Amino acid sequence: MKDFSYITQSHPAFIENLYRDFCKDPALVDPDLRKFFEGFDFAITHSGAGTIATTAALTETLAAVDNSSTAGSQTSGIDWQKEFSVYRLIMAYRQKGHLLAKTNPIRSRIDRGAHLEIADFGLNEQDLTRRFAAAQLVGLKEATLQQLLTHLQKCYTASVGTEFTYINDPKKAAWLVDAVESKLHQPLPVETKRRVLEKLNQGVILEKFLHTKYVGQKRFSLEGGETTIAALDTIINTAAELSAKEVVIGMAHRGRLNVLANVLGKTYEQIFSEFEGTAKVDQTMGSGDVKYHMGYGSEVQTPNGKTISLKLMPNPSHLEAVNPVVAGFSRAKADVLYHSDASKIVPILIHGDASIAGQGIVYELMQMSGLAGYSTGGTIHFVINNQIGFTTDFIEARTADYCTSLAASIQAPVFHVNGDDPEAVVKCARLATAYRQQFKADVFIDMVCYRRHGHNEGDDPKFTQPRLYQLIEKHANPREVYVAQLLADGDTEIQSLAKDMEKKFWQDLQERLDEVKQHPLPYQYQPPELEWKKLRRATPEDFLYSPVTALEAEQVKQLMQALLSWPADFKPLRKVEKILQDKIKLFDQEQKIDWATGELLAYASLVAEGRRVRVSGQDVSRGTFSHRHAILRDDNTDQPYNRLSRLPGAGGAFTIHNSLLSEYAVLGFEYGYALANPSALVVWEAQFGDFANGTQIIIDQFITAGEQKWNRMNGVTLLLPHGYEGQGPEHSSARLERFLQLAAELNIVVTNITTAANFFHALRRQLAWSFRKPLINFSPKANLRLPGSYSSLSDFTQGGFKELIDDAVATPGQVKKVLFCSGKIYFELEERKRRDQRTDVAIVRLEQLYPLPVQQLEKLYKRYGAAVWYWVQEEPQNMGAASFLKMNCRTIPFGVISRQPSASTATGYQKVHAQEQNELIETAFTI
Repeated sequence: MKDFSYITQSHPAFIENLYRDFCKDPALVDPDLRKFFEGFDFAITHSGAGTIATTAALTETLAAVDNSSTAGSQTSGIDWQKEFSVYRLIMAYRQKGHLLAKTNPIRSRIDRGAHLEIADFGLNEQDLTRRFAAAQLVGLKEATLQQLLTHLQKCYTASVGTEFTYINDPKKAAWLVDAVESKLHQPLPVETKRRVLEKLNQGVILEKFLHTKYVGQKRFSLEGGETTIAALDTIINTAAELSAKEVVIGMAHRGRLNVLANVLGKTYEQIFSEFEGTAKVDQTMGSGDVKYHMGYGSEVQTPNGKTISLKLMPNPSHLEAVNPVVAGFSRAKADVLYHSDASKIVPILIHGDASIAGQGIVYELMQMSGLAGYSTGGTIHFVINNQIGFTTDFIEARTADYCTSLAASIQAPVFHVNGDDPEAVVKCARLATAYRQQFKADVFIDMVCYRRHGHNEGDDPKFTQPRLYQLIEKHANPREVYVAQLLADGDTEIQSLAKDMEKKFWQDLQERLDEVKQHPLPYQYQPPELEWKKLRRATPEDFLYSPVTALEAEQVKQLMQALLSWPADFKPLRKVEKILQDKIKLFDQEQKIDWATGELLAYASLVAEGRRVRVSGQDVSRGTFSHRHAILRDDNTDQPYNRLSRLPGAGGAFTIHNSLLSEYAVLGFEYGYALANPSALVVWEAQFGDFANGTQIIIDQFITAGEQKWNRMNGVTLLLPHGYEGQGPEHSSARLERFLQLAAELNIVVTNITTAANFFHALRRQLAWSFRKPLINFSPKANLRLPGSYSSLSDFTQGGFKELIDDAVATPGQVKKVLFCSGKIYFELEERKRRDQRTDVAIVRLEQLYPLPVQQLEKLYKRYGAAVWYWVQEEPQNMGAASFLKMNCRTIPFGVISRQPSASTATGYQKVHAQEQNELIETAFTI
């Protein structure tokens, strides 16, 4: 908001000149000042038609100004300074009224220095009875300053405080002004009041039931924030009315059981069998998770007869980590079910006040919200703001005024609302949903409430907040507050409603305590879910050998032709054109395919089969190492060309997105995308594999454990550039050892591949299997262009992925030593062997480290008879695969050749690196 104090202190003639400029051309004056003059003219010339004054009317007004006396501080009886002061007052309420809003149900708010007294604007008590034309800006005609103040306080400092004046889009700003100054204050119909009270009843009943029947058990109660249930119910119903077909919810543990029961319709019997440990659990389907982490799906009928599908995503205790998963899941469903129409699926994220302010992934996701590759058409963020973390008070938990202050970074509006005013919460929920559907943008509801108990029900919050919990102990719950409000209403119908619903509350509570049978909601599987149901869990036998993933030679040639050509009117950069010409020459003359082309060929083949392929990550369209060039740029126009956009007869889709500089949120998004669509190959590539630990929570809690915890398979693929090339400790290692430590129960596939064809087959295998597994591939960097990594056409037209590649030239009877290794080190060992013409050494490539191809290894061990085996790795001994192999490959005795144990992954000095690498190779051939 502009500060127009300089105008109120100016001579009237200056203001008249500004007004004259406005009448000639509104674009000549400041946009905010323009609003004032429009409102001023509206007040003078408006004829009741509900529109801004015409140009002719403005001209007449200007003439009246010109013909009037210019003496004193008034012109044509108008006190310009006072009018501007009132205008500034209005704008100040819009900008800072939220700082005074009565949003806290428990205690007084901190003074944030709103400075909204009339004296702050050069006005005094004598002005309270004066009428001001500026009041027309808020829709008041001929209003006194007192009437205007009353209206502004009702709009901006009552139970709702709205932040939106940082929004630059005039359409959004105007929509929000209308919403706050008009729609927010329209009374709710009696039936809506009944629905609100019914939802409050349900929310309170569940908590009372749990507190009575399961004393002291952890349930992460919603008590104090039960209005959440009414809010979610309103969001869902409003979304359905505004064409949404599905809502996807992500939330932490606080209130989760209540949401499951009273929003998604999970029965008490289902929930409480989990409490009592009587739920039927098939341990062969996974080890499970605690009750307040599990996901759920249902279909509900809205009061107006609309059917809408609801999903609550499973999540770990790592707060906010589920957010990008929800976003990716929503985007995938929009793409596959609704032709990317974001209005059909609405993501809702339920935050805690401490976590939304403290967890950086929230900011990462918000920066993704407007990006073409990651947009979901807006997320509705609902904050259960109980003003406390575990034991940490909010004044210790953030620097910003609000836990939602980061919303301003993406110009998302925030409705701060008192959780003890259910009607205000419901109105905010309606407006937020309408805003999201209208503008396809994020919106926040910050519901300020309280937490009746400690962080969990066994924790005593009085240890750290004794005064606050003295207040909370005496405070009525939101249902009781609302009932009292309705009973105090003068309308007998509303009083009768309150009495009837109070009676129903106690009847329903007794039914639950008496364990009266409930019927679960029906559910109809969607097409992607039906695809999931066709799949099965993997068995150890599935990993003995890989399925056939080869293509016909003619199909390879057709796809290669499409990949290595471009439109006649497209002019690629000369340097890129040469790269592509070299690839054409390699294929035409030598019948070979390089690494990058082999990768794109895999994607193209899947798209040709009708599959969807999505690739995402930092700089992926070109590739960190300038190898992929999936998207070309016209040298003259800078226009992009997707090399997979002209595949013959393709029924699928290929998209590739350069991500923002984030690992955590982006991988979470891709995991969510893969979770929604088992028919899609979803690939995330790290810029360097070293940076993958920036998303360790997604790897640990979702990718490697999700199937065991939540019985949810996922086929997301990670490409992690890895290899010791003297680039230092942050550009050498993707931490192979960490993934192998996480590997168990057939949860993931870990590969370190050396040839273009094997990489091709690994990618195709992801969708060829009758199950889904995350693939973590440790991919090359310098070796992307190494001729030794190229593959012949025949390697793409026969067989499938090779877990193990034997030495092609070794004669078993002559071999005295077997060096088995994985990835880049193979080429250095092979070069040394060839240089020294060593026929007594065989080099075996372990292309897949997990599940470990033990039977294939044992077969080779027998083949090479009495030869001595050594595992050779570039990584220090305490890293890489050495420890994993020692633990899992017990039938084959072998030694380990590696760098010395190290705290850091690699040296930062090129000379030291070269010396270490030479010693490795030398040791391998001389030991």
